[in-house]
Amino acid sequence: MNITCVEPLGMTADYLERQSKRFAEAGHKLTYFMDRIEDEDALIHRMQEADIVVISNIRLSATVLSKCPNLKYLSVAFTGLDHIDLAYCQQHHIEVQNASGYSTVAVSELAIGLMLDLMRQTTRLDAAIRKGGSRGGYLGAELHGKTIGVVGTGAIGTATIRLLKAFGCDIIAYNRTEHPEVKAMGVDYLPIDEVMRRSDIVTLHVPLTAETRHLIGRQQLELMKPTALLINTARGDVVDIQALSEALHNHTIAGAAIDVYDQEPPLPPTHALLQAPNCLCVPHIGYATREAFDIRADLVFNHVAQYLKM
Repeated sequence: MNITCVEPLGMTADYLERQSKRFAEAGHKLTYFMDRIEDEDALIHRMQEADIVVISNIRLSATVLSKCPNLKYLSVAFTGLDHIDLAYCQQHHIEVQNASGYSTVAVSELAIGLMLDLMRQTTRLDAAIRKGGSRGGYLGAELHGKTIGVVGTGAIGTATIRLLKAFGCDIIAYNRTEHPEVKAMGVDYLPIDEVMRRSDIVTLHVPLTAETRHLIGRQQLELMKPTALLINTARGDVVDIQALSEALHNHTIAGAAIDVYDQEPPLPPTHALLQAPNCLCVPHIGYATREAFDIRADLVFNHVAQYLKM
């Protein structure tokens, strides 16, 4: 079969060449590209002869997929699948498999790092000292002893809970299904409104689905303490971005740290969160560690090999 890896995925040319030889020995052809493109016409050009495609979070619309008549399988080097027209894939019997688990440690560690940055204002104070400033009477806060609301207790949410436990935090959680493993750690499951109301920090770890789109909107933000913080390393549209911006401007909540948005960075200068006070913004880096990329590379090509029964 023809296998096309439409982007480098953080892999070296040597690694991809080794994969090419691996599949060639089994009678398959791997074509790979060392640059990332998102233009639909260019994607069609790369994919139109492929039986199997390896791709990360580049949007795959029905328009692109319809131009790939041989396509049978997508090995997605990403956890979320909301960038792919899954309805089209289902209708046309295209199997889709994600790379669940590759960035569990990376994302959970970033969530903790963002909490600490907001609580100690390290990014803001770095800028201040570079301009000749000082602490200026600023007092931070400690993570120890805080009540943290974890919204979504899948693999990443559970990993985040373990780290928060090590910091001495009290954990409450919301999830559609209560997980025995999480409850065994002494975590109480509560309705989402109660989690929002009681938490000093709310951290989001749910996938983007029809049910979770704008799960955190104006109503939920208004339930939060005025001293509370919101962390989003999940998916951008889990939060109503405009409502969050307003909550920050109005001091409904004290701050937010955001890794994911309603669009992929770069963001326009007018984006609502870039104008909001005490909003720490990073450019979708939760999954982007050397360790996670190495795990992901092996995972996506092993998925292809399994599909081909190699």
